[in-house]
Formats: sequence, C-alpha cells, structure tokens
Amino acid sequence: MKRQSSASLENVSGEIYTEIRILVMMAIVPVPTPRILWRKPHVLAIAAVPGTALGRLGEPSPASPAAWAAAGAAIRKLHDAPLPPWPGQSIDGIRTHLDGECEWLVANGVLPAEIVKRNREIAEVALRPWKPVFVHGDLQITHVFVDGDEVTGVIDWSEASQGDAMFDLAILTLGHEEQLDNVLAGYGTDVDVDVIRAWWSLRSLGAARWLIEHGFDPDSPGCEFAVLKSRM
Repeated sequence: MKRQSSASLENVSGEIYTEIRILVMMAIVPVPTPRILWRKPHVLAIAAVPGTALGRLGEPSPASPAAWAAAGAAIRKLHDAPLPPWPGQSIDGIRTHLDGECEWLVANGVLPAEIVKRNREIAEVALRPWKPVFVHGDLQITHVFVDGDEVTGVIDWSEASQGDAMFDLAILTLGHEEQLDNVLAGYGTDVDVDVIRAWWSLRSLGAARWLIEHGFDPDSPGCEFAVLKSRM
C-alpha cells in the first residue's frame, strides 16, 4: 500500500466513492459486464471477459461488421435504460475545459494553431443542449469485448453517468470512422452524425494533454492527432 500524507486522506474517500459508483453502475446496466471476483479498498478484481476487444485505436479492427452492429445495439440498450443517479458534466464545464486545453496545445507548440482552431470550431457543434441518457462515459473500443458477432462484456464503468448519447457513439468510433455505419445499423435512428463528428474533435483536443503527460502518444498513426488533422 502506498504511503499517504494526511493532506491526501480526502483522496481515499474519493477512491472508495469511485468503487461504490462502479459497483452500482455494473449492477444496474442492461448490458453484459464482467463478474466481480473480489474487492478490497482501492482494488476491484473482475473475471476475464470471453472473446476479444473490439479493436485498438490506431490499428485496423479485427471484428466483423456484425460485431460492430452488436456493439451499437448494446449501446442503445444502455441509452434506453433508466437514468443513473450520477449527473454528468455541464456544457459550460466542458467548454471551459476544452478552451483551456486548446490554449495549452497552441502555447506549447504541440499542434499548429490552425488545426486547433478548426477543430475547436467543429467541436462547438457538440456543445448544445441534449436529453440526458445513461452513458458509459469512456466507451473506447478496448472496453467492449466481443466473441464472434456477440458482445460478451463492457468494462471500466468509472465514468458512467447521465450524459449525451452521441458522446458514447463518438468515443466508440473515434479513429474508426469506417465503422460508424455498422454501429448505427445496430443502434438505430435518432442520431445526429454531425454531433458525433464534433465529439471526435472535442475528445481529441480535450484528451491530448492527459495522454502526453501519462506516456501515451496521440500522434501515433490513426490516433487523436490524425483525427484532428483529418478535419482540415
């Protein structure tokens, strides 16, 4: 166990809060989730999920079009479920964070100003009022497991909350735009593709600094910077 100062004790309660939140979310979601093997403070052990992840960002997906459609159908079940007790971020909060990240990207020479400016304009389309639904909140393709054409489990529910349905669809297809039609074939109607595209830009701008500071490379082929450059 890591040593902690008294100044960081508030983080302990925060970690416990997150564990409780994950347990509650996994208990109420209408999609397959891993079986919980055991838990103790700050650790939650889950069983292996059958099958393989839908894919990885920056690499071609090995999953079939039917598997992507099944993922879309699973997301629709989630979005049609009763709202969870946790509200999501406000539009103003997202906008403030995004503007700060854009300033950082330009000030530190991480991306050309024209790329940041163009994608910030596109991202604004996502910042409109939405009807809250039950969202996963971090629905990366590595969090969705399939076996053949069936979804066998969705992992990492720490960001689940009330939110924008288009956000989940965007995160799942980020860097895999060619799979959007397959996802929507399973998801159904009531989809604004322009908003999904706006979330691609917003997510890529907003996550870049965190990725860099934690040892990831958003400039790898097919990853976040490639998404931003493709908008030009």
